[in-house]
Amino acid sequence: MTAHDELDPNTRDPLEPLDWSKGGGMLPVVVQDAGSGAVLMLGYMNPAALAATRASGRVTFWSRSKARLWTKGETSGHFLELKQIAADCDGDTLLILAEPTGPACHQGTPTCWGEHAPQAAAQPFAFLGALERIISERVATRPPGSYTAQLLSEGTRRIAQKVGEEGLELALAAVAQSEPEIIGEAADLLYHVLILLKAKNLSLAQVVGELETRHRALRRKA
Repeated sequence: MTAHDELDPNTRDPLEPLDWSKGGGMLPVVVQDAGSGAVLMLGYMNPAALAATRASGRVTFWSRSKARLWTKGETSGHFLELKQIAADCDGDTLLILAEPTGPACHQGTPTCWGEHAPQAAAQPFAFLGALERIISERVATRPPGSYTAQLLSEGTRRIAQKVGEEGLELALAAVAQSEPEIIGEAADLLYHVLILLKAKNLSLAQVVGELETRHRALRRKA
């Protein structure tokens, strides 16, 4: 369920009831990158933090050290934009899918496990999520000499033109060139598609979600 979903009065809230009693009024919350699938951090929520997260669309915890609500990124600007929340089978742990706007850890690493984070072989596309974040940073900072920043400054029409050019080059490579050339052209196309999505304020997670929706629909028809 996303932060801005409006529940039908006759529809049961999937996050109710939650078992707040086991943790003394708090639940552990695992935050996962909605794009790459990487586990970013672990925090804790009380009912007020959960309500604030759902209302604002930014992941908010109960800080045990500060003894107050704490929105991740309120100091650094590296927010966790809420995509989905789910409770586990016992209703005593929450899983959040979020889109990070910067490093999730206060030490500047993408996750709170830093360089020691396990690399799951089952997540071969994790770098796409990291690349999407790099593009977001280029959007925000527009550093001189950045190809991404230059392309963004030229506008959506130019970005769309590049996507078309790269798509054609990939098709031609598939017919007449070797595997390395095909891989290179496919990489160029994916990169420019990510830029186009960001220019339109869209995300890779939304595209993946659309593919999942289509897959579920096809399975229901089968």
